[in-house]
Amino acid sequence: MNQITFVSITPEELKRLIRETLRTEIESQAAAPPPLAEELISRKEAAQMLGITLPTLRLYTKRGLLNGYRIGARVRYKRSEVLASVQAMRFSAKAR
Repeated sequence: MNQITFVSITPEELKRLIRETLRTEIESQAAAPPPLAEELISRKEAAQMLGITLPTLRLYTKRGLLNGYRIGARVRYKRSEVLASVQAMRFSAKAR
């Protein structure tokens, strides 16, 4: 193991520096807004939003057109990703 030797600092000064550093870090973490939780929807809801059947949804997921997220034994989809897929499908249909 490497040894670190502190020179010209008392144990009390070291404690104070550690306390100040920790306090600053904790305050900066508390000030940051918590990340927004992404809303997850069921397979049935995702299929309804896309206007497709559950087997087609599974095929889209398998091909990588949609990302499915396993939570235990269930698959969920991020609402924002499904909405983006709906918009992409509408755009591609208009382009035809």
